[in-house]
Amino acid sequence: MRAVLASLVSLVVACGSSSSAPNPPPPPPVAVQDAGAAVVTDPRIARGGAAFVKYCALCHGEAAQGYVADHAPSLRSPTFLESADDTFLARSIALGRPSTPMAAYAKELGGPLSDADIADMIAWIRHGGPTHRPPPPSTGKGDAAAGAALYATTCQSCHGDRATRLTAVQLGHPVFLALASDAFIRDAIVRGRPGTPMEAYGGKLTATQIDDLVAHLRSWAEKPTTAPPPPVAPPADGPVVINPRGKAPQWKLKDGRFVAAADVKAAYVGKRKMVIVDARPPSDWLTLRIPGAISIPHYDVSTLDRIPNDGTWVVAYCACPHHASGVIVDELRKRGYKNTAVLDEGILFWHRQGYPVEGSNAALPPAADPHAGHKH
Repeated sequence: MRAVLASLVSLVVACGSSSSAPNPPPPPPVAVQDAGAAVVTDPRIARGGAAFVKYCALCHGEAAQGYVADHAPSLRSPTFLESADDTFLARSIALGRPSTPMAAYAKELGGPLSDADIADMIAWIRHGGPTHRPPPPSTGKGDAAAGAALYATTCQSCHGDRATRLTAVQLGHPVFLALASDAFIRDAIVRGRPGTPMEAYGGKLTATQIDDLVAHLRSWAEKPTTAPPPPVAPPADGPVVINPRGKAPQWKLKDGRFVAAADVKAAYVGKRKMVIVDARPPSDWLTLRIPGAISIPHYDVSTLDRIPNDGTWVVAYCACPHHASGVIVDELRKRGYKNTAVLDEGILFWHRQGYPVEGSNAALPPAADPHAGHKH
């Protein structure tokens, strides 16, 4: 995974990097802005809001408040909007966070959004909130070793480590580190994210300790490499049914909805007849998928009619691991498909088990469990 992520990092426009000045005291609590509260008259903002609801609300919420699914963070916390510039927001949307449920949404990576679409979305995220104010640069240099010890006791239980995502932003993710300046990271530690579980540490840690934490996180950053871009879209006319002459699987669904990855794998290698749907954006299908899976993203079900409604089992998967795939299964059931199921543990679990996969990331080591501590 690291080599491919480093290639993506080469696409990033860095936001600058520097150490930080002495801590300002933590500010008083600030009310979280509601992206849907202001009256929208600007057509760009209206377009951006519609796009956000279509592509992002499933996890981030319709008001971008966050924490609707899979611990997707708030995009409306005032300190975040103040410290994150438009480049950080645009490249985060465009590149995503590979090997997590956050897909790449840029068209050049197989996603659905143009640069103009992303700019509209950013205008919507920002409307009604505070304006961008670059966090102050700093002059101190931290001790990465001291920061590692402090991180383990203060931050790791929520943020995970370099390889593992837990319930908060994965600070060790290569794309995050390529986009986030030292000043941005330091400001987040000092002021926190009001309206979220991320508290302000400006009054709890010294300036030196915060510099040490930033130095530790920066030690995880990777040097960018170059790689050819992936194809821009999955094929629209390939086979739909896997093993069309095979027997039907005999599955017992949990809660009448979920099928275990081990059961799907057994049916798959046993050449049972089925349809497998990847409910993520096509950018994720391109990088890692179950062989034979067709791409039908949760936000565009217009091609569901490709799937025969003849009793053939249909399994949908995503990385959440239930939310995007659940949208597909709900729509199929609404249309009268009888045998449908959600892959219970999701594609990232499937990959970690060594089950069959293909795509540009298929030969790479699987990501560490991004759902440790989750309750789905």
